[in-house]
Amino acid sequence: MIGIEHAVIPADIDESQFDGERPVEHVERLAREKGATIALRFPDSLVISADTIVVENGDVLGKPGDAAEARSMLRRLAGRTHRVYTAVATTLAGRTLSAVEEVSVTFLPLSDHTIASYVATGEPMDKAGSYGIQGYGATLVERIDGDFFAVMGLPLARLVRMLGEIGVGYEFGVNRKQRAESREQ
Repeated sequence: MIGIEHAVIPADIDESQFDGERPVEHVERLAREKGATIALRFPDSLVISADTIVVENGDVLGKPGDAAEARSMLRRLAGRTHRVYTAVATTLAGRTLSAVEEVSVTFLPLSDHTIASYVATGEPMDKAGSYGIQGYGATLVERIDGDFFAVMGLPLARLVRMLGEIGVGYEFGVNRKQRAESREQ
């Protein structure tokens, strides 16, 4: 969407929360571990990694194991405000920067029919908290206080600032390949 040429490479790490680990610490650790795992395979590349969790009343709501769990999570979120934490990490030449964005999301009250209909779309099954704000799940949300893109899973404004801090400039609509080609001319 913002013109950064990239490849998506799954990190395949254990995403279990450690005993006593606070949600903010958990999500930032996961983003950093994902980045470190990929950076080992591609040491000369810029690695951008992220992780998102949904927290309601202190409990981390991960991806649902089945439709019944998705319905249960959505009932829990209905008509209430919860927090979404998205951590992003950038790794380049052995240096890693990371940060966490916190967003407050308020759901509309939801009927059992609405919840069942949404779950039947299949969209909630691979999403933290059982909803995707970038799809049908947007219709469940009454209000967002914070970065919409963090709820989607990648806080873009924060990412661009971090790229500058790690030494990678960002130019609107110009990817790294285009910059290299223009320098060669």
